[in-house]
Amino acid sequence: MRRLWLLVLSAAAIPAHADPAPRVITLAEAVEMAQRDAPAIIEAQGEERAGAAGVRSAYAAFLPSLSLTAGATRQLPAGGATRVENGQVITVAREPWSSSLGLGASLELFDGGRRFFDLRQARARADASEANQVSQRFGVALAAKQRYFDVLAARESQAAAAAQLQQAEQQRRVSVARARAQSATRSDSLRAEIQVRNARLAVRQAQDAFETANASLTRAVGSLEPVTAASDSLDQPTLALDQAALRNLAENGPAVLQARGSLTAAQAGERGSWTDYLPSVSASYSRSGSGTSDSPTLSDQGFAYSGSFRLALSFPLFNQLQREQQVTQAQVARANAEAALRDTRLAALESLTQSLAAFRSAAEQVASQIATVEAAEEDLRVQQQRYAVGGSTLLDVLTSQTQLDQARRDLIRARYDQRVAKAQLEALVGRDL
Repeated sequence: MRRLWLLVLSAAAIPAHADPAPRVITLAEAVEMAQRDAPAIIEAQGEERAGAAGVRSAYAAFLPSLSLTAGATRQLPAGGATRVENGQVITVAREPWSSSLGLGASLELFDGGRRFFDLRQARARADASEANQVSQRFGVALAAKQRYFDVLAARESQAAAAAQLQQAEQQRRVSVARARAQSATRSDSLRAEIQVRNARLAVRQAQDAFETANASLTRAVGSLEPVTAASDSLDQPTLALDQAALRNLAENGPAVLQARGSLTAAQAGERGSWTDYLPSVSASYSRSGSGTSDSPTLSDQGFAYSGSFRLALSFPLFNQLQREQQVTQAQVARANAEAALRDTRLAALESLTQSLAAFRSAAEQVASQIATVEAAEEDLRVQQQRYAVGGSTLLDVLTSQTQLDQARRDLIRARYDQRVAKAQLEALVGRDL
């Protein structure tokens, strides 16, 4: 039993296999990796391909349609035999195989302009699908950037927690020394010990948040190995364009372009619905030949050929109000597309105002919090010196420490908000700023 207990203790003492260190990636790499296999982007690319195929199909509608037919039939029995059908004796030909070849072509000469409107509608849908792909790409980029900024914020929180722990341990040493010198009560050393434990908890929580942020970033970029943000990414974001330029970009952003393409398609569909009230003219030509032989063949030797040309005009006088229904549906679709475009444009301007205000406010907050952190660090330093010589109480020191910790958290949050606000502006206008 004693040997078994020693084996258990030895197994427990073996350190667990450490997780591999995450690979450091830049923000550009994170965005590129996220956009590579994102389901939303793959779906948008499929829609763009379908839109391009629709445009090609609309162009092909102006070309004639061609058909080629070929066939062979064998009569049974064969070889001069006879059979009875409907009370009559029929002698089957000695050449039991009958073969045929045919070629046909047809072209719609006039359809009221429907094909032109179909082409315009297909082009508009292709433009809308292209704009949707751009929108999806920047949407995926925004999500990846947010996860990337989460890692940066967690790393800053780690640094702040480490500084908090270092200051708490320093204050505990001072409090213990004063308590031993009987210049302070034991309560001060106990409170200092509580501060150290709280600081260690903050370090643990910051580490957990950092690992969680890394896991979220790894999933966002679709990596099979752990990744993390580069340490040199703590730059101060700026905007190279003024508000007027950003407004112009927002009014022509991916969402607005997509809505505008949908409106153009709806307008073309409405105009195309009126072509059913016009006559249509079509032309067709066919040529076919047939013959008999003792074996199936596709050779035209011995075939008797005939051809025909047909010119047709069609004008539906009444089709149970189907045309009226189609026109009404097309008008409703156009009205809905107009309302959607108007709302999308206003939403883009609203988002621009909100994101721009958030960016500017966060920039001011960053500048303010940097000064606040510097002031809080100086205040804590002074309070610690005064406490060391008995000029202030431990409560004053703890109050200064709490204010410094809060100022650091506010600074981290302000930096995060500024980065996210810029990423939201980039997703709105559909380009990097």
